[in-house]
Amino acid sequence: MEFLSWQVEEGVAIATISRPPANALSQGLIKDVDAFLDAVENDEAVRVLVLHGEGRFFSAGADIKEFTGIASGEEFAGLAKNGQIVFERLESFSKPVIAAIHGAALGGGLELAMGCHMRFVTESAKLGLPELSLGIIPGFAGTQRLPRYVGIAKAAEMMFTSEPISGIEAVQWGLANRAFSEEELLPKTIEIAKKIAKKSPIALKTAIQMLQYSKTPTFHEGVAAEAQSFGTVFVSQDAKEGIQAFIEKREPVFTGK
Repeated sequence: MEFLSWQVEEGVAIATISRPPANALSQGLIKDVDAFLDAVENDEAVRVLVLHGEGRFFSAGADIKEFTGIASGEEFAGLAKNGQIVFERLESFSKPVIAAIHGAALGGGLELAMGCHMRFVTESAKLGLPELSLGIIPGFAGTQRLPRYVGIAKAAEMMFTSEPISGIEAVQWGLANRAFSEEELLPKTIEIAKKIAKKSPIALKTAIQMLQYSKTPTFHEGVAAEAQSFGTVFVSQDAKEGIQAFIEKREPVFTGK
């Protein structure tokens, strides 16, 4: 794998995202996450998965420059659907998956983290979905998962303003489980993961299956609609302006076209 490596300690597979400088969520990284799940799914030595980022960030967003190589709305919708499939697999995976978030989990990075069963954060971590500042919308089921954690009003605030919340706020809002200091994050996450690893794999798998029933009947319809809308918005002039402004490090001027 190009962007993901892991090691196993006492039943816990500790996976590290390594895609400097910001661990941006590219199609290659999504493929690596899927391949990681393939590798550990039937490995009896692995009972819990921990996902964290190397360097300054968990994942500071999607790879925006990758978007510039996409020619059509249909292709953009396909990109969204591919990510959605992997993140849905993550959320329904037979073994618990925990995200340890430091620095930032933004855009696609937060959508990856929201696909995990639990999220532990540093107190100063930044979590957000800033896609609207680029003239696009979240495309990896973020519009559907975020309201499940924080409620519709808070999800609207996070998406409409594009402003991130802190790790402490994420715990208060229900987006994260616990907040730790920078030094404690990974050790504490691994400690909790090792406790979970002592549970019966059969019971854990069944509990995860039961949690999937908490999704509303329209959840998957919403995810499919998001992918389609992701492609529709992508071909707008505002999306082109937003993406170009991001690359040029300037403020976009949106016209509603």
